[in-house]
Amino acid sequence: MASCNPSGCCDGVTAKLTIFFFGCYCKVPLSHGLLAAQERDYPEWPNRAGMRYRASYDPNILEMAPFFLLPSSFPKREFERVVKLQPLVNELTHRIAHNYEFLKECLKNTIKVDDFTARLWKIYETLQTEGVTQEVSLGLVRSDVMLSQCMAGTCSTCRNPPYVTCHQVEVNTIASGFGHLGPSSALIQRHDDRRRTHSYMMPENTALADLCGGMITAWEMYSNPKAVIMFVVEDVTYNICDQRFHEYEIRSKRPDIYVIRKNLTQLSKATLTDDKRLIIDDCEVAVIYFRAGYEPGHYPTEAEWDARLSMERSRAIKCPSIHYHLAGTKKVQQAVASKGVVEKFLQPEEALLVKQIFTGLYTLDKGEMGDRAVKMAIDNPEKFVLKPQREGGGNNLYGNEIKEELERIKDSSEREAYILMDRIQPPLQNNYVVRPREPVRLVETVSELGIFGVCIGTAEKIVVNKFAGHMLRTKLSNVNEGGVAAGLGALDSVFLFE
Repeated sequence: MASCNPSGCCDGVTAKLTIFFFGCYCKVPLSHGLLAAQERDYPEWPNRAGMRYRASYDPNILEMAPFFLLPSSFPKREFERVVKLQPLVNELTHRIAHNYEFLKECLKNTIKVDDFTARLWKIYETLQTEGVTQEVSLGLVRSDVMLSQCMAGTCSTCRNPPYVTCHQVEVNTIASGFGHLGPSSALIQRHDDRRRTHSYMMPENTALADLCGGMITAWEMYSNPKAVIMFVVEDVTYNICDQRFHEYEIRSKRPDIYVIRKNLTQLSKATLTDDKRLIIDDCEVAVIYFRAGYEPGHYPTEAEWDARLSMERSRAIKCPSIHYHLAGTKKVQQAVASKGVVEKFLQPEEALLVKQIFTGLYTLDKGEMGDRAVKMAIDNPEKFVLKPQREGGGNNLYGNEIKEELERIKDSSEREAYILMDRIQPPLQNNYVVRPREPVRLVETVSELGIFGVCIGTAEKIVVNKFAGHMLRTKLSNVNEGGVAAGLGALDSVFLFE
């Protein structure tokens, strides 16, 4: 990671943030009596918040989603900064998605070595040749950030508490989940703030309402009151409550809108009319919300790929459209962070603000720059993350895995399927993790903040562009991936401090 000046003021051991809670600094560990009382109560709390997920193939069993007992401290300055930036992140993503030449240049090498990205690109090229039927795109974007020890060019931030600033981990453009489960943990944590003296330090979070509001707006733009919103889902949906509460929110806001759920295999039976209306089970589809389709396993046969192509050809408004999907690939994000690129899509002063949250992203394409990045990662693998063109978690490589993989492919074009990113070193905190059938444990943690945005428009005009809530995932500090279902991460919420 770049440092602010030659003295390296951004480097060094990360500071620990003290949890400010219950009207004072909350001393951890908590007293035995207080913790015992909470342990008796916590199995029932998730029922009120709808905080459950499917941990097995058994459709009749829903587990309590793991969560942290205390909200995690987060500097108010940095929270407000990334909230204000989100409309610019939305706009940048939208304009990239609608720039064919830029996407082509970014992905020209990747699609030669990554079959999945190549299949997505083939669909995109087909639409470019045939002509796009639906000009409107719905973007439900999530920008994930982590705190770290300041950044290049902002030494004034370095000198002021809390000596940390946000860096972007990635931008998600497909299946940006946790609009319900993310904010739900705050219901439990506010419940435990017994004196109600500091709930105001946990900011209001309207992620579910705002994301569903985006789908409703897109449905209205389709202009057929009998058409439905369709969720494209996995064959077995583990994150079922998060998805269902989106459906329930839509029906609560607009009882006249019907929501259906279909997997890609079922959608192979869908048909297109002569005027490109998408029909499934006698329902015309107005909005397609993808909660699946982001990894190769979702397309076991050609039938699923044909279904994706039919949906993209249709008049239905997609979330995301195929070009939005491609704009969210790791390779595109790495290219966007290159010198002078953001300025092609935003005004100079806007570009400067967005670039301040970037961390180091490096191409591994064949050539001098890629060779330098490969050597850099092999020499110091603990400083980087190796990322393939995949979503859904569990795909990145860390530490010695990076060295082993790059030594294997360093002389091969296979390396062009990856990008390299500086490993962000966030501050450490202590918190209590609550998991089903396990005692509550005091653990050392790090957190990742997701900022949601809604963006609706065409290549020529953006009609909706807004911040749409947030979510916080916290994980044990000694693990690489933070998947909630995998047992390494848990739901959390922010507790702001000056």
